[in-house]
Amino acid sequence: MENESTFVAPEGVYTVTEEHKPSVLPHVVSAAPLIYPTRVSTVIVRFPANKSGGGPGFAQLLGGNKESRKEKYKEKEKEDAGSMSSSDTPEDDLAPTQEHTLFAAPATAGKKKHISRPKHNIRTTSSTFITRMQNAEGFPRSLQSKQGDVTFLFYNASKSFIWIEAGSKAKEPLARVTFSAYPTCHDVNMLTACAERLDVIVGFSTGDLVWLDPITSRYSRLNKQGSITNSPCTAVRWVPSSTSLILVAHADGTIIVYDREREDGNFTPQDPLHDASKPWDPVDSVFVTMPPWHPVSSGGIVVPSKDKVAKNPVSHWRVSRRSVVDFVFSPDVKYVAAISEDGCLRVIDALAEQLVDCYASYFGALTTVAWSPDGRFILTGGQDDLLTIFSPWEQRVVARCQGHSSFVSAVAFDDLRCDGRTYRFGSVGEDNKLILWDFSSGALHRPKFQPTHQQRVSMASTVSLAFRRDRSTLYLPNADENGSPFPKFHPAPSRNEVAVVQPCLIKPIDSDILSTLVFLPRSILTSTKNGYIKLWIRPLALRPRIKHRGPAPDVDVL
Repeated sequence: MENESTFVAPEGVYTVTEEHKPSVLPHVVSAAPLIYPTRVSTVIVRFPANKSGGGPGFAQLLGGNKESRKEKYKEKEKEDAGSMSSSDTPEDDLAPTQEHTLFAAPATAGKKKHISRPKHNIRTTSSTFITRMQNAEGFPRSLQSKQGDVTFLFYNASKSFIWIEAGSKAKEPLARVTFSAYPTCHDVNMLTACAERLDVIVGFSTGDLVWLDPITSRYSRLNKQGSITNSPCTAVRWVPSSTSLILVAHADGTIIVYDREREDGNFTPQDPLHDASKPWDPVDSVFVTMPPWHPVSSGGIVVPSKDKVAKNPVSHWRVSRRSVVDFVFSPDVKYVAAISEDGCLRVIDALAEQLVDCYASYFGALTTVAWSPDGRFILTGGQDDLLTIFSPWEQRVVARCQGHSSFVSAVAFDDLRCDGRTYRFGSVGEDNKLILWDFSSGALHRPKFQPTHQQRVSMASTVSLAFRRDRSTLYLPNADENGSPFPKFHPAPSRNEVAVVQPCLIKPIDSDILSTLVFLPRSILTSTKNGYIKLWIRPLALRPRIKHRGPAPDVDVL
């Protein structure tokens, strides 16, 4: 029964129902070497069934009729443009007391703020950075005719950025934008996505950022011509609880916080090597440079200043001496897990802008990272051909997953098959294998020589974490009950000290090197470095097994 287009998992048969092969434009030389691999972003937009009348009623936010989310977004748009950020964490009363809460600055009184949109029209722009814009024939009419949930895919191929619809039989993409630089990474803002607008941020090899709305064909540029940094963008994410804040990782080992609504400022980050009295250790701390317009006084109180016009960057983190490869937010948007070419996984407190923990890989660089839906585990893949499961609660490696015979390219959790007791996740690698794994912390067989580990908090406090996504799922104190600081750097344990997880399915895929894996509600998406996308339909339509109590979180389940 199994062939090139199907595979059999424990839950049933997955079958390829859709394939997308990137078409090369005539003026692009097809023999050009692959410089930046294809990456894929996905978003599900709900189009209303009755579009008569248009206007504000036309927009339905992502994730169904989530009125609470719509009201949150409306509140965010009323905040003053001069505030530190235009967002609040989902529940401020649950956030630990910090000197400075980067993603939860209080709103300031002021006039109502209009919905901010990109400034420039792509079709009439004189910029040489954007060289071409193409839409499918009948593009406006096509969008107006859509109803229900529609899955959109965005991906980069050479110097083009492409927008397509999953399940569409159209031969041409909805839109293709060609740039003079190489797109390297991108992300879609799930909080603002609706039938009338899509906020997409695209990072480039030049360090530039483009905030793009493909529906209205408008754009704005940040870090224009590398004015803040000319280091290539390696990863970019919208802050899940914000309509405007963006985190961008760069090849020079930095992560920079941008606000889409600000202009670029004249900024030079501090060099940690210049201060010989306090040598910077990248496995012990994050070196933060606050720009002069940073609205935080010496006492740690946020004070808006009329004399300081807020500009980009919002903040500048020097994380590593090597390139930051990727990063992800924790489900509660309070922590960032970042991986770098120095082989370290760093857990960063994004609210306090401080390093919490640093874990070393078994060997080689780490290449991909994911955070479990309940916040309990961090999953990485690397050049050691292994997947590693970390528990930030317990400051330890929980298990390693053996099955790949080459570098791991991408890992992802399947939210529909994670219930807080068992976790389904997948991986793809340069060995062209798609592997599915089932993990249960209670079913692990601990190795003979596994050492005892120091837990941050009593295990009683972790009960029902999987069912409390509306609460802070991860609070990592920096000291034990006696006030002694926890060690931040954790070397990799040997093989005989860590439990091993075996695959539940290995599917070799005949293609060029696999680079992307995404779990969608009805399918699994895989992509190669050259942009060959496949959608594997699920055997059964499932609903998320993690039940929410209270308001829905700000991060959508794909």
